[in-house]
Amino acid sequence: MTGSGVGIAGAGGHMGRMLVQALKADGLRLVAATERNGSELLGRDAGELAGVGTLGVPLESDPQTLFTAGVVIDFTTVEATLAHLPLAMHHSVPMVIGTTGFEAAGRARIDAAATRIPIVFAPNFSVGVNLMFKVAAEVAAVLGDAFDVEIIEAHHRRKVDAPSGTAVRLGETIAAALGRNLADVAVYGREGITGARDSATIGFATVRGGDIVGEHTALFAGEGERLEITHRASSRMTFAKGAVRAARWVVGRPPGLYDMRDLLGLREPH
Repeated sequence: MTGSGVGIAGAGGHMGRMLVQALKADGLRLVAATERNGSELLGRDAGELAGVGTLGVPLESDPQTLFTAGVVIDFTTVEATLAHLPLAMHHSVPMVIGTTGFEAAGRARIDAAATRIPIVFAPNFSVGVNLMFKVAAEVAAVLGDAFDVEIIEAHHRRKVDAPSGTAVRLGETIAAALGRNLADVAVYGREGITGARDSATIGFATVRGGDIVGEHTALFAGEGERLEITHRASSRMTFAKGAVRAARWVVGRPPGLYDMRDLLGLREPH
């Protein structure tokens, strides 16, 4: 690493400000903060914007400044995160990535970067959601093919990808427990005369509206009974605290691709 402290990409946005707050509450030092080119927030103090007082760290547009830090937290856009990866590798700076919406090619670039630097990449940094992944997989393994699986998720009107990365990870986790490949069985929309439901499919329903922070339900529907596992987030601070925890954890780790299961000790032994 080239420095110490934390750099936050997109520090002027809703999640970015939460990250600054969580960083301050955790006693970590913010050393760099960025915003997109042309933003009216450039030059503003990141701490003042986040409501935690002056930190002496102005928002800058040059992403190079992020990598003077010892670790970078990135909850921005697919394009911005992918542009940050080469800089992170060049400066040997670990990353915590909470950006969602990556296609296969983008995920492959993250995989490749993780051979050079440690990266914590997770669709959701909530402790509760990651416990949900584990519980849902265990439930699916017990219920087996006798129960149909549907995943329902809801988020605020500003979210740009659907279904959410968390919903997709939940589907992947359940599919694996059932011996299925999500890419082969996922159904992302239904309309018109669809015919009877294929029992092997895993359906997704997406809701977007208002200021919903994040809600996810795994629904297991059988004959005569139904089991639902639901997680509701009421504040983005849940995700911010998890990301800051990940930033503490990843520094000093060997190169590799990690997620919240590694932090929480939830990964199944091989």
